[in-house]
Amino acid sequence: MTTTGTRTSATASASEKTLLVLEAALTHSRFTEVVQATGLAKATTHRILSTLADRQFIAVAADGSYLPGPKILSLAGRALSRIDISAIARPFVDDLVAATQCTVHLGAVNGDEIVYLIRADPDKPYVMPSRVGLAVPMHSTGVGKVVLADRSDEELARFAARAGLPARTPHTITTLDALQTEIDAVRRAGYALDREENVPGLGCVAAPVRDHTGRVGYGVSISTLLLEHTLEQIEDMAAMATDTAARISAALGHQSVPHIPPHQGARPL
Repeated sequence: MTTTGTRTSATASASEKTLLVLEAALTHSRFTEVVQATGLAKATTHRILSTLADRQFIAVAADGSYLPGPKILSLAGRALSRIDISAIARPFVDDLVAATQCTVHLGAVNGDEIVYLIRADPDKPYVMPSRVGLAVPMHSTGVGKVVLADRSDEELARFAARAGLPARTPHTITTLDALQTEIDAVRRAGYALDREENVPGLGCVAAPVRDHTGRVGYGVSISTLLLEHTLEQIEDMAAMATDTAARISAALGHQSVPHIPPHQGARPL
C-alpha cells in the first residue's frame, strides 16, 4: 500500500486519491501500473482516470497507454515560465554562505558562457571581483566545467572549437585534450574545481544544478582567496556545494536517481 504523507491510500481523501492517480498516470503508461503505484482499487482508479481524461489532464493513446493531456501540458508550460531561479535558489545560497563563510555564486548557461545570477558574500573585508550579470568562460570556471560535464564528448569538442579556450591565467586549460581529461574527472567526482584558472589568486569548488528535465543548466560555486584557503581546503567543501546544488535541483523539480559512474560521453555526472 502506497502512502501520501502520513496517510495510506486506503484512508486518503477524494482529492488525495485524485492526485495519487494523476501522478501515477504521468509516470506510468499502463492501467495495471497505475493501480499498483497508487494502491487503490481498480474500480476507483478507473473512475478517477476517466475523470482526468474527460478534463484533459491525461490522454489515452490508441494502444491504451496514458500520456500527459493538453490541460496538464498547458499548466506545466505556464508554471515553468514563472520559475525564478534566483528567488528559488537564494535561501539555499545564503545558508551555504553562512556555513562556509565564503562567497557563493549561482551561474546559468548563456550560449558558450556562464552568467552569474547570484553573488552572495560573507562578512569579510574584501569582495570577489565578480558581479551579478557578469559573463565568464566555461572552460576556466567551476560552474562552467560542471555544465560541460553534462554534455557529450562530441559536444565538448564542438564547444572547444567555437570558444577557442583562451588563457585567462597561466593555469587556464587551453587544449581540448587537457579539457577532456578535466571533464572526465569532473564526471567521476560530481564536482569541479577552479585552480586559479579564471582569476589569479582565486579558487572555487562548484556543483551542478539540474532542472526538472535533469539537464544541467546551472551551477553553484564556493569561491575564496587562496591566501585564505588552500586548494585542499576548498575541495573539502565539495560535499557542501553538492548538497546545496542537490537541494536547489529538487526545488526546481529534479528527482534524483542513484549515482551511476558514466561511460565515456555519457551525460550524467
